[in-house]
Amino acid sequence: MSVPSPDSKAPIAVSHDLKSASLNSDVPAAYNKEIGDSKGPGAITFGEHYSSSSDDEFDGKENPFLNPQVADRWRAVYEQADYECRHVFDPTLTWTEEEEKVIIRKIDWHVCAWACVMFFALQVDRGNLAQAIADNMLDDLHIDTNDYNYGNVVFLVSFLLAELPSQLVSKKIGPDRWIPMQIVLWSVVATSQCALQGRGSFLATRALLGLLEGGFIPDIVLWLSYFFTSRELPIRLAYFWTTLSLTTIITSLLAFAILRLRTTTSWAGWRWLFLIEGLITLSIGLASFFMMPASAVQTKTWFRPKGWFTDRQVAIVVNRVLRDDPSKGDMHNRQAITPRRLWQAMKDYDLWPLYAIGIVAYIPQAPVNYYVTLTLRSLGFSALNTNLLTIPSSAAHIITLIALTNLSERLNERTFVSMLQSIWTLPCVIALAFWPDVIKNQWGTYALITVLLSYPYCHAILVAWTSKNANNVGARTVSAALYNMSVQLGNVCANFIYQKDDLPLYRQGNKRLVIINCLSIGLFLFTKAYYIFRNRQKAKVWDALSEQEQNDYIRNTKLQGSRRLDFKFAH
Repeated sequence: MSVPSPDSKAPIAVSHDLKSASLNSDVPAAYNKEIGDSKGPGAITFGEHYSSSSDDEFDGKENPFLNPQVADRWRAVYEQADYECRHVFDPTLTWTEEEEKVIIRKIDWHVCAWACVMFFALQVDRGNLAQAIADNMLDDLHIDTNDYNYGNVVFLVSFLLAELPSQLVSKKIGPDRWIPMQIVLWSVVATSQCALQGRGSFLATRALLGLLEGGFIPDIVLWLSYFFTSRELPIRLAYFWTTLSLTTIITSLLAFAILRLRTTTSWAGWRWLFLIEGLITLSIGLASFFMMPASAVQTKTWFRPKGWFTDRQVAIVVNRVLRDDPSKGDMHNRQAITPRRLWQAMKDYDLWPLYAIGIVAYIPQAPVNYYVTLTLRSLGFSALNTNLLTIPSSAAHIITLIALTNLSERLNERTFVSMLQSIWTLPCVIALAFWPDVIKNQWGTYALITVLLSYPYCHAILVAWTSKNANNVGARTVSAALYNMSVQLGNVCANFIYQKDDLPLYRQGNKRLVIINCLSIGLFLFTKAYYIFRNRQKAKVWDALSEQEQNDYIRNTKLQGSRRLDFKFAH
């Protein structure tokens, strides 16, 4: 790798021995990773910003702080931001691959694993309604499937409305404080569902759960980003979302046991289900106050006197994250998003294609998933067996999710790999729309639904993709919320696909799913083309600048995130 001096066209070799590195150039290596000869030997061609991800992806071992002037610039940024880890920032720190592997294992165990436990708590209280209605909950409350749809819509709209405010609160007081508070509060509401009496109380608890659970996912992603590099995050998010399917398996087994209480007590089984699973969530919420340090330098406390890491390991954790993305230190972890920063992130139209995908991509499988227990009951399966029959698709969903995310990382490809989800679901929804033996063929219909719900979930890839293309801590915070809001908006739309007058085959609803599925594939292709176009557009402007103009731009531009000319969009 070579970086040109502003005063010379001759390349300066950069040693990866940090202690012997000496540079006179003020060009951040992190900003420009592709060095070519289009303007002469050593001239800078269009490169990718440190937090983007394209064919020449940052491998976590390069050091953008090799240049002392660049290191001084970022040190000043960290001091001005009062960044909590600034005292361990060390551009000259070196470590071995084995040390890094040990540290990653520790982070996985302490951070990723507990994130999965907390997501389990979310999914228990968010997903047990489908199990409860298998136990005649709708009849007990004297409500019908349209009321059930309204309940889902109320929950999702509340969830959507809470996304951005929750993310702003999390950035202000810290996800380590806000997330445990969220879990405790929603667990109280979830537990109270055992006392539901009718339509009004049903809709009220749906609204409260949505308001309290909204924002939890981007809050968790924000916390994870403090510990993992951009290359490591997608697969951790994949593990995170496998918890969704694992939770379905565990709660299906719990429901199989708990719903039997209907026959042995005066209470309905679904009431016991809400009570017991709500108390499980409450215990996780209380434990989370003690399991979530604010940052890598804050793991030592009165109940954890030795912390998670040695002093050297703390320095490695912090510096490896900063070398992957120096902008992760440009805000304190308890620093609020300003209205200006919020507005700038919201109007970043280059992220809108990803938000559009978020709205559309998850609709085709959503109605089938919402109605899976009711469909299985209509096929003639008992309430107890219905919950067991949902396990195979959940288990397969885990395998396809991990495989899809690993494939994306291995190929360094997001669009076409993510589009495999829509390609998987398309023949299934076509069959649901046109196969004459739907419902009539009990096991054939079950097999079709199981294959559909085993789809490879691209959500982890999309979340990480949005984070990369936001390219700024403040913008990432907002974009994560906006992306999740788009997903919830899609879920709201999904609840209007199946209507009562379309029972029991939902032919019209499934035909709409076919159209939406094709639209999803089109959006993926459009997004790929759009980001290729935008990168070429930026490259044309960048290459037209002289070397000195490029250097001046890098040092002096006030543009942030994806608006910079020297940033390439991942696709």
